[in-house]
Amino acid sequence: MTYVPAPVRREQIVAAARRVMARDGVADASLRSVAAEAEVPLGTMQHAFRTKSQLLQAVVDDVIDEIAAVYGTSPHVDHGLPQAIQQNLTDFWSHLVEGHSQLQLMQYELTTHALRSAGHERLANWQYRRYGEGVARWCEDAASRSGEVCAIPFDQLARLIVAGIDGLILQHLCEPDELRSTHDLQVFIDLVITLTETGPAPAR
Repeated sequence: MTYVPAPVRREQIVAAARRVMARDGVADASLRSVAAEAEVPLGTMQHAFRTKSQLLQAVVDDVIDEIAAVYGTSPHVDHGLPQAIQQNLTDFWSHLVEGHSQLQLMQYELTTHALRSAGHERLANWQYRRYGEGVARWCEDAASRSGEVCAIPFDQLARLIVAGIDGLILQHLCEPDELRSTHDLQVFIDLVITLTETGPAPAR
């Protein structure tokens, strides 16, 4: 077998795990099935990830990094918080929700699997904490760059954004309707922007 550096091998295994979980569901994804998908011996698989919990956390991290990459490429962070909310949530929906039902379903399954599996509850906490921290980070950055203040704390704003987007995605998964979902997303964005009541930061 051709030598593959450990970091590259881990990336290959995580990518394989995402395919297996999207196709078969999180509960049915085993280390053995992921090893087969990645075309590596089970021993190699277990050297990279000793437990399924470790693999699940790596998958969560990879998905969140993908989401962060979408937010990170937005040029609108320099145009104020309302514009950042508008563009980032629109970009997120078009890049990672429309046409990506398996990805979104896998994320919900990761959460419910962790909550239902004794000893794995920490993973669900980690997943949603990282979602919130990522959203709070770009919201605060956008406000700071434009000298704005927000009516509510950024961590609370982020939790509300994550909660609202979660609900819209679940409804879209249950009854796919691009036109309706896009309209509902825009209404939600308008509500969030109103909630922030941004204004210039007070002079020092």
